[in-house]
Amino acid sequence: MTTSPKLILVTGATGYIASRLIPQLLDRGYAVRALARNPLRLQSRSWSSQIDIVHADVMEPASLAPALKDVHTAYYLVHNMSLGHGYTKLEIQAARNFVIAAEEAGVQHIIYLGGLADDNQPISPHLLSRIETGAALMEGKIPVTEFRASIIAGSGSISFEMIRFSTEFFPIIPISKWMKNKSQPIAIQNIMDYLLAALEKWDGNTVLEIGGPQIITYQDLMRHYARIRGHKRSFFLFPYIPVGFMALGIELITPVPHLIARALVGGLSHDSVVAHKNAHETYPEVDLLDFESATKDALTRLHPLKIERVWESDFGSLPASRSNPHVFKTSEVSAITLKHEGFFIDHRKIKVDAEPEKVFNSISKFAESFGGPRFVVDTIEPDHFLLLRLRSKIPGQGWLEWRVGQIASSTCLTQTIFFAPRGLAGFLFWLLLYPFRAVPLRKLIDKIKCECEV
Repeated sequence: MTTSPKLILVTGATGYIASRLIPQLLDRGYAVRALARNPLRLQSRSWSSQIDIVHADVMEPASLAPALKDVHTAYYLVHNMSLGHGYTKLEIQAARNFVIAAEEAGVQHIIYLGGLADDNQPISPHLLSRIETGAALMEGKIPVTEFRASIIAGSGSISFEMIRFSTEFFPIIPISKWMKNKSQPIAIQNIMDYLLAALEKWDGNTVLEIGGPQIITYQDLMRHYARIRGHKRSFFLFPYIPVGFMALGIELITPVPHLIARALVGGLSHDSVVAHKNAHETYPEVDLLDFESATKDALTRLHPLKIERVWESDFGSLPASRSNPHVFKTSEVSAITLKHEGFFIDHRKIKVDAEPEKVFNSISKFAESFGGPRFVVDTIEPDHFLLLRLRSKIPGQGWLEWRVGQIASSTCLTQTIFFAPRGLAGFLFWLLLYPFRAVPLRKLIDKIKCECEV
């Protein structure tokens, strides 16, 4: 007699950690339910059809019962930094709402990922709220396994993207005194290792500090990244840079919105290292990766087919910020430009009154005439998908992608430009030269539509 797999609930399902965790849970044979305030943002994920998606909000207790029904273990991966002032109180209340609902539903275990801070130093509001959230979860009767992590090294991690974009952009990197503080970065795969290991091995309320094998300053993290990328970087120390001003600069250069950047910078103002090594004793099977290995792994994902396509499902759900300012819709086309996982991205979507085969044939003709020697075919799926790689010598890597799909009785055509900048020259190419070169590219989608509907 076979038993049904454990049902695992993942909260914060549209977030970074959840997007990496859910596929690995599925690979291990677990049944997965995802809780999201905006389920539309999950529809474009390759694994969305394999999970149960539930619309719920931890700030609305009545919505939680259906999400928690029959759940064995729940991952609590909720963050509210983007809400701005007062988010710390909301996080504690959200955790209490969740615990009460989980107890009523009979959940047996909660796994929580929080932040790592030194109790002997002043703690920023952001890290304090992470610790207090863990404490709120432990107020209930359900055993909680709490992991506390410092910087997460991996493509898509907010802290890693701050390092990546800033180091690429600045030949001389402006730093403040807090950049001399120490951290213990941990690879995203090791985060996954711990979160998955806790599913099968746990014992009461437990707090485990997790980090990689290196204790390193934030400045040296940027120096390591620069060396791996082949950049020469120097640093200029400012005695004092206001947190708000620094957060504004981060938003302009990186994919991180101002409110989140402000909270994170405050959290980086003190050492963040493992003081208690009980995690390694509890889970000795976890093979820790150093920052260099994690960075090299992240750079292998610098390809359009290896990143999370967070922009596809619902443009309106993306956070508005100076770093991702251009989101617009008309009756003809929806478009967005953003920074994401090392890329500048220009994405356009339009409905075409023609059969998918006809649309794809038109794409192939335009690609042949427009691309010429400048592009080479990277990947092709007949009648559905075409990805071209730019061969021209530019300060970075570029791709042009078309996808053809069916929505109700209409054909949906998307066109996406990906550009991964290399150094300051890459940023200047995109910001100053690309707008002029992009005009004919942006008109392509309209030309394809017009030809197909003739």
